[in-house]
Amino acid sequence: MHELAIAENIVDTVCTRAAGRPVRRVTLRIGALTAVLPDHMRFCFDLAAAGTAAHGAALDLDLRPAVVYCRSCQVEQRLPDLIPLCPCGSADVTVTTGRELDIVSMEVA
Repeated sequence: MHELAIAENIVDTVCTRAAGRPVRRVTLRIGALTAVLPDHMRFCFDLAAAGTAAHGAALDLDLRPAVVYCRSCQVEQRLPDLIPLCPCGSADVTVTTGRELDIVSMEVA
């Protein structure tokens, strides 16, 4: 479960930025290709936040689909699964969304 290590890093980052103030809410942008499972991330965030300035903070997730631009058919398409192949069968693609793993915002008291 790699979500725990990610959650620990997120909590460390927001607590450092909060400079001792209580963190009320954290918003993350998570792409489908990161293989981060939303329910696991929420659970791990709560574990990592226990005893910190982020204890009890709400976690909002902005989930982004995997989208590729296919150089063969010159179309941008959402991937039906996590394999970066265009539905036309070409592997000549550029991932345009789906790799995000960002702290978008945080709310402190």
